[in-house]
Amino acid sequence: MNSADSSWSTVSLLDIADYKNGLAMQKFRPDAEDKGLPVLKIRELGQGFCGSDAERCKSDIEDSVKIHDGDLIFSWSGTLLLDFWAGGNAGLNQHLFKVTSLAYPSWFYYGWTKHHLARFIMLAKDRATTMGHIKRSALAESEVVVPPKNILAIQTQLMQPIVDQLILNKIETRKLAALRDSLLPKLMSGEIDVSKVDLTQLNSHLLHHRMQHTARIRPRPLANLVKPRPKIKPNRKRSKAVLGLYPALCQSDN
Repeated sequence: MNSADSSWSTVSLLDIADYKNGLAMQKFRPDAEDKGLPVLKIRELGQGFCGSDAERCKSDIEDSVKIHDGDLIFSWSGTLLLDFWAGGNAGLNQHLFKVTSLAYPSWFYYGWTKHHLARFIMLAKDRATTMGHIKRSALAESEVVVPPKNILAIQTQLMQPIVDQLILNKIETRKLAALRDSLLPKLMSGEIDVSKVDLTQLNSHLLHHRMQHTARIRPRPLANLVKPRPKIKPNRKRSKAVLGLYPALCQSDN
């Protein structure tokens, strides 16, 4: 920001990204033969996943309101939240934006939306007589400073891998949690018997790595670790000077 010059341009949030509002999914219930999609609401966005009790909508809703891993979601009513979704496929409910862009990378419009989020929360509190929310005009009034293409490309090389890794970590966490929830009841009930599993074999590669690492560390002789203290020759002149400053040390206990 401080290094920006005339080559940088000032636009609005609506100029760098598309904020697509969701649908009232209660009007799009799945048919009997349609398994449907879980509905992504503010609650699901806050907890990061759609639970078994989540409402469901038709699976053939329009693509613009279908949510996939990595999509940026912004709840603009009630509790204002901004986060990358990693809870699997879902249908976007009303009061939430799906934020996308064909011209700018996700880290860029995420960062600028996040930059204005505190102000959006304050605007929503002013409308809390009904349900706190912001209007689309608030997005149009939110300034964004856009660097030249060459600078944006350099920034993207640094920032986008961080965002991509963040999303991958969230997806991996979700999958591991699902695996845990699937296996733990079977382990507790004894349906899966692990009493004969040789844990030493499972951890043999870790043990082998540790032994290799230990072999590379040569123990140092104890004499090198504990250095003898140098002998200090008594300084009689210095001792007399100290006793002169502290005469009480010269007095006997009697």
